Amino acid sequence: MSVDLEWVAVVRHGESTGNVAREAAESAGADVIEVAERDADVPLTDLGRHQAKAAGAFFAERPPDLVVTSTYRRARDTARLAAPVGVRIVPDERLRDRELGVLDLLTSHGVRERWPDELRRKRRLGKFYYRPPGGESWADVVLRLRSLLNELSADHPGARVLLSAHEMTIYALRYLLEGLPEPELMRAAGATEVPNGSVTTWERDPDGAFTMVLAQQVAPLPS
Repeated sequence: MSVDLEWVAVVRHGESTGNVAREAAESAGADVIEVAERDADVPLTDLGRHQAKAAGAFFAERPPDLVVTSTYRRARDTARLAAPVGVRIVPDERLRDRELGVLDLLTSHGVRERWPDELRRKRRLGKFYYRPPGGESWADVVLRLRSLLNELSADHPGARVLLSAHEMTIYALRYLLEGLPEPELMRAAGATEVPNGSVTTWERDPDGAFTMVLAQQVAPLPS
C-alpha cells in the first residue's frame, strides 16, 4: 500500500473504566463484563487521563500536523489531553474500536460457555477473517483504516499524523504500513502487549516503505 505521509503515530487511549471492568471480570471467571455505558461512551479513569497527559509530553516535542481520533469517548479524551496546543483534532468513525456483535461484553470464559459454536468457527477461519455475528473481523477494520489512510495521503501529502485510537489500530497499521502478511501479523499480535497510553510510531523511508521506530512505548518516552 502506498501511503504519502512522512510519519504516522498511534496513541492507544488511556485506561478506561471498561478496561478495569474487563480485567476484574476475567480475573473472577465471570461470563459478562459489567459496563453500564455503551462502548462508544466509556470514559477514561484518573490513571487513563494521567497516561494521556504523559504521552502529550512526547508529542509536544514532536508535534504532528494533524490529530485524527476515534469517535469513542476514551480516544477523544485521550486526543484532547495528548495533542499539542494548536494542533487540529479531527474525529473519524473509521478509527472506532472493532465491533464484537453478539460477543460484546463477554469474557473469554463467557464466549466458551455461551457461544461454543462461534469459538469453533473462529478457530477454523482464523482470527484475521473471523467475523462474529453482528460484528467485525480484523479484515473489516483493516478496510476502513485503509480508506482513512488513502484519504489522509490525498488531502495531507507528506504530513505527520497522530491517530488516537485502540489496540486493534496498531495491528491494522502493521498490516497496512509494514506489509506484514497474515501469519506473521498473527504471530506478532500474539507476542505484543499494547499498554493503555502507549505510543507507536512509523517513519517513511526514502523508498516509500514504513519502518516502526517506536513500539508500544509508555512514559517516560525517549527524548
